[in-house]
Amino acid sequence: MLIRVMYHDEKYDFVPAARLNELIENGRIAMFQRGSSGWVRVGLDPIRSSKTESSFDGAERRQLQSA
Repeated sequence: MLIRVMYHDEKYDFVPAARLNELIENGRIAMFQRGSSGWVRVGLDPIRSSKTESSFDGAERRQLQSA
């Protein structure tokens, strides 16, 4: 799927969805178009964080199994 993006120089492009996170993380784009809710302004509007990041600060409650 292609996502419409706007670069900081106000030029528009379509990029593969797989490249969107890379462009956001590298600060290459100013906005991207989200289907139902319109344009998302990078750095201003909420964006789902990477799945590798964890924001949980509580105590670990899962039982760890010993080998």
